[in-house]
Amino acid sequence: MTKTELDAPVRVSVRQADELVAEDLEWGSVPLDLLRDAQPWRTFRWFKGQRHYSGTYWSSTVRDHVIYESRLELARLLFADFARDVRHVVAQPFLLKAEVEGQLRRHIPDFLLMTDGGPVVVDVKPRHRLEREGRFLIRVDSCSGYFARVALRGLERAGSS
Repeated sequence: MTKTELDAPVRVSVRQADELVAEDLEWGSVPLDLLRDAQPWRTFRWFKGQRHYSGTYWSSTVRDHVIYESRLELARLLFADFARDVRHVVAQPFLLKAEVEGQLRRHIPDFLLMTDGGPVVVDVKPRHRLEREGRFLIRVDSCSGYFARVALRGLERAGSS
């Protein structure tokens, strides 16, 4: 995997409970409380014949429903819900924006896990999407000191700097 270079600071936008949006905050300076209390950046629609399996899962960790976009995400969410070091789960937690190799890239991670060891950004991707999206996420997270995990069909690949 080649290293992706960021041309500008990484920005993050977070949707708050009162539907206000904190936009274009510098990634390294975003308070953890803001991220922990974030509302999903996007929600999902369900319709007959859709190609993926979206839904909600009652999380005992969060004591509320957590949304997921695919069965692979549901599997990762179940794993997080039973992990002893996970204290909170946020689905679709924020929008990341960065200029990478001259192009503005936007990405919404699948989950943010608040763990005993610190925040963990989780992206769940099939293997064929890792090169395009996973590389960007691991590079962005290394700028903040957060730990990134990209789950690949049940396996996990971890990255940090």
